[in-house]
Amino acid sequence: MATLLDPSARGRVILVGAGPGDPGLLTVRAVEALALADVLVHDGLVDPRVLDMAPQAHRISVAKQRDRHTLPQEAINALIVAHVKTGAIVVRLKGGDPFIFGRGGEEVEAVRAAGLPVEVIPGISAALGAAAEAMLPLTHRDWSSAVSFVAGQCKGLKDQDWSGLAGKGRTLVIYMGVATCPDIADKLMADGVAPEMPVAVLERGTLEGSRALRTLLADLGPMVEREKVKSPAIIVVGEVTLLADAEDKLLSFARTAEMMA
Repeated sequence: MATLLDPSARGRVILVGAGPGDPGLLTVRAVEALALADVLVHDGLVDPRVLDMAPQAHRISVAKQRDRHTLPQEAINALIVAHVKTGAIVVRLKGGDPFIFGRGGEEVEAVRAAGLPVEVIPGISAALGAAAEAMLPLTHRDWSSAVSFVAGQCKGLKDQDWSGLAGKGRTLVIYMGVATCPDIADKLMADGVAPEMPVAVLERGTLEGSRALRTLLADLGPMVEREKVKSPAIIVVGEVTLLADAEDKLLSFARTAEMMA
């Protein structure tokens, strides 16, 4: 991947995708960027083994959790710009890919508005990494010819227009949807998606303790509660989930209920 930036230049920003978790999924170019960093501004979900690839860098965590941010996005932008103006090479390390629900676009805009050079190194997104680990093809000639990505944790969820994104022959991937999954299921069923549509929840994809769980759309919220699913996790809606190496939690729940009856 070519860059217009002088590799020896000081005072610049490199946005780096850290991938879905496993350090082995970093790109070669991402590892090279980490070796150059003077300042490492990183997300909270980045594996410590990835951070250790930049032992020379001053680390700054800007971890974000639902409804609780270490710094608001505007302050993160200002922090990056301030360090670059000192002549530092700032690596902004983001989980997954910077341009897939990573606010990378906002940070590029802020750096460019300050008249400073910036480069973006893509990463394997959480959806691609977790799906590959679970042997879940997001597209398949016999099952799905389209895939869409949406954020389940956003303002005005009910007002988001997802019509046509899920259903037969389509795959819908939902990031950050664990906390709102009951509302997500209701929304999709109200839009005409069949309650018996299979769904998978991929928890901690590529990391230790990862799980792939499958159920039906109508059981999504109850299953997440029963199994105590925690973020990070993605939700995949579509018939392709039947191909995944996933535990059928609806079947196991039904068997448990029969035994207790």
